[in-house]
Amino acid sequence: MAWDEWEQLKAQAAERHSTRMQLNHIPVDPAVGGGQGDLVAGHKDLETVGKAAHDLFNHLTDYSGHARVASEAAAGGLKGEGFALGGALEHVTQRWSEQTKTLLDACAHISNHLRFTQSQHAADESYIAGAVSSIATLDKGFDDRKGH
Repeated sequence: MAWDEWEQLKAQAAERHSTRMQLNHIPVDPAVGGGQGDLVAGHKDLETVGKAAHDLFNHLTDYSGHARVASEAAAGGLKGEGFALGGALEHVTQRWSEQTKTLLDACAHISNHLRFTQSQHAADESYIAGAVSSIATLDKGFDDRKGH
């Protein structure tokens, strides 16, 4: 292979590599393509997610409880009759309970976190409004003293 051919192959490989991956991004200059991304989560969106997590928690608690009780009864009956399947079903039921608890914890965490976030943002808004109001009052008093 000649040196020129090797350099040409390297250049082609570098060219392919440089265009192989491209990340989407928001332009640094807000005048180009807008200054904001397209991912927006408003109060209503967060409220919907929180409610869905709460509803899933409630429904999963009810339905998984019924499934667990029925499976435990079936496992006990099978084991009592000497079937090896009873022990296997008992193991599956235990794993089901563990996995369900993990999912329930996640749902509760999401719901509680969103409720806390909503409350905290309301408190922050109130604090900011008060601070801005007091600054405006101080500024007006300062202008009055200067005779404006």
